[in-house]
Amino acid sequence: MSESDDKTAPGTSRREFVALAVGAGLAAAGGAIAAPGGVVESNVEIKTADGSCDAALFHPIHGKHPGVLIWTDIFGLRPTFRDFGRRLAAQGYTVLIPNPFYRTAKAPVIADVSAFDWQSAADRAKLQAFTGPLNAPGAADADAKAYVAFLDAQPQVDTRKKLGTQGYCMGGPLVLKTAAAVPDRVGAGASFHGGGLVTDKPDSPHLLAPLIKARMYFGIAASDDAKQPDAKDKLREAFAAAHVPAEIEVYADTQHGWCVPDMPVQGGKAIYDRADAEVAWGKLLDLYGVALA
Repeated sequence: MSESDDKTAPGTSRREFVALAVGAGLAAAGGAIAAPGGVVESNVEIKTADGSCDAALFHPIHGKHPGVLIWTDIFGLRPTFRDFGRRLAAQGYTVLIPNPFYRTAKAPVIADVSAFDWQSAADRAKLQAFTGPLNAPGAADADAKAYVAFLDAQPQVDTRKKLGTQGYCMGGPLVLKTAAAVPDRVGAGASFHGGGLVTDKPDSPHLLAPLIKARMYFGIAASDDAKQPDAKDKLREAFAAAHVPAEIEVYADTQHGWCVPDMPVQGGKAIYDRADAEVAWGKLLDLYGVALA
């Protein structure tokens, strides 16, 4: 369980390109199907400053609902994250899950996550090829603006309400970048076993706290806390100084990746922890229930 501490066209900028793309209706959806639980699922394409991003969109059959942007872990958009989208949409949200690696390949980028070997240099090199373009200066910020604009253009999104965003592993820092890039639209952000939230570099994600207006939640894996025990304190200090509400929890006896069901076994031990993953999901719903109401 958890230990809680509350507290493009040449001469066109990325921002201008996103605005033009949305205004011209360049984001196309297709293949909408009804999923269990009264949810509609569609594969969509989102025009960005760097190309066309394939993504999945989920929403209840009827009505308008708060929008949510999900950032995946390093293995990208795949069936287990589509399950997250369906589950969250069934709770009354319109959910967008982009392929974060669209610049390199269409999703899914890893055919069999369970077979991935962290000890293999070749396997690790594959991931580096995917993450490189996303980590380029300004890339994630521009993507976040395009995704939020896409959500706001959907008839199933209630734009009178704030958006939420959640991320897993590498998606944790992307949640902070999204909340900072579109502060007037993002009302809630949640990071689960986020990697690299606090670094010693001048662009460390936690330093974005003063730009954020969203209510935040950080679920930290015990294994991550053991490796970087001061990260939670620096997160807490940064958000307290910025007067941004943030709850930070360390989930005892959990491994990095504990919330994602298809995470590969590592060292003979299962990473996914169903009981604590459900606790984390409950925290997410509580956050959205307060901040996106």
